[in-house]
Amino acid sequence: MTSRRARRRHPRVRFAAVPLLVAGVAVATGACGPPPVVVEGDLAFVNVNVVPMDSERVIEGQTVVIDEGRIRSIDNAEHVEPAEGVEIVEADGHYLVPGLTEMHGHLPDPRMSDQDIGNLLFLYVANGVTTVRGMQGDPSQFGLRSSIERGLLLGPQLYLASVSMSGRSVATPEEASRLARGYQVEGYDLIKTHEGLAREVYEALVASASEAGIPFGGHVPDSVGLLDALAAGQISIDHLDNYVEALVPEDARDDDGGGLLAAGALVDRVDEGRIPELVQATVDAGAWVVPTMVLWETAFFGDRPSDDIRAERPEVRYMPPETVERWSEAVDSRLEGSDPEANRRVAALRRRILAALQEGGARIALGTDSPQIFSVPGFAMHHEMALYVDVGMTPYEVLEIGTRRPAEYFDAADEFGTVALDRRADLILLAANPLDDIANLRQRAGVVVGGRWLPESEIQSRLTEIARFYGND
Repeated sequence: MTSRRARRRHPRVRFAAVPLLVAGVAVATGACGPPPVVVEGDLAFVNVNVVPMDSERVIEGQTVVIDEGRIRSIDNAEHVEPAEGVEIVEADGHYLVPGLTEMHGHLPDPRMSDQDIGNLLFLYVANGVTTVRGMQGDPSQFGLRSSIERGLLLGPQLYLASVSMSGRSVATPEEASRLARGYQVEGYDLIKTHEGLAREVYEALVASASEAGIPFGGHVPDSVGLLDALAAGQISIDHLDNYVEALVPEDARDDDGGGLLAAGALVDRVDEGRIPELVQATVDAGAWVVPTMVLWETAFFGDRPSDDIRAERPEVRYMPPETVERWSEAVDSRLEGSDPEANRRVAALRRRILAALQEGGARIALGTDSPQIFSVPGFAMHHEMALYVDVGMTPYEVLEIGTRRPAEYFDAADEFGTVALDRRADLILLAANPLDDIANLRQRAGVVVGGRWLPESEIQSRLTEIARFYGND
């Protein structure tokens, strides 16, 4: 695969003036047919196999032209030619797929240095994560999003959740109503719900958010429970929160709910025969599930010490050493104070719930809760996708969850999530077909974010710099 600048061989033709054909329906012209149509733009992939993600298919031998951050042309490589000055990537049969969306990511906060902020955002982009739903809100993130949109900072497209509304931060219904209305006015895309909210506080939040027209999602407070959260219109249930608890018959539940990590104590009381009911309730509510499976199996329901995990995840070298040490302490402390066999049973149960949700037609989106315990931004997506294959999903189904489905969540299917005309140029170029093996998403040749081409050599160079910055070279 090589990169070059196109030389002028035919008169220039502006894209808008030429009725280009959509890939897959072009008619062969034959040896004596008209010359290729010349298409202007900034960047072109020549002889690339397109994985459009509108269905399970590959469109071979295409030329994809990008101009001003948008996909402007997709056509058979024999029918079009990039204009003079267009940067050409000779794809040589590589595969072009949509960028990934991280649906539960954490974004930089104002306490971080500019270098740390740039490093964290680059870790997402380096792995082809071109959109992030930030789920740890802070007012400073509006400036972050603006800097990215204006091209002043390299990073993914951002959707912003509010400052978390939890039992520790919101005590009364009046406060919940005031905050919900305020977050809508401030421009957040989502109200983040968390643990510990009293039922009456949650209900006030729901009423005010619904009136203001802003969605709410995240954790499910134990005082509310899964079924009532779904009935209230919570848009996303993150971490499979409260699904295990909802499997426990009412006469076998504790009055206090047990908190975030109650599942280990409840595993002996669950009735798995209730799973179809929960799946149907999720489907009927139209709610999205963002499971964050790998983090939960690592941090809360794991059965391995931190040394084993660190050995499997060399990407921790891109994080500050003090952060990794805190992660290690958290894992080992949790393991020491829990029953590894109970942890394994909860992890297996969560996988069965996820498989049932997928089979039942629930809306699932890919999220990792990065950066969290051994969940490094961008890199964690590959671990999460591999787990989804382990529970029975096909590579195409996993790619749907990571590309097109999140765009549907944001009602932005005409903006990103597929490789199609006029979509944002957020793309990954791969050496092998990801529909054959989801692990092929690691075989990057480069990433396009907002129309900017980052060849893999540049990505690796920057990652090396990040590791050195943290003393991990």
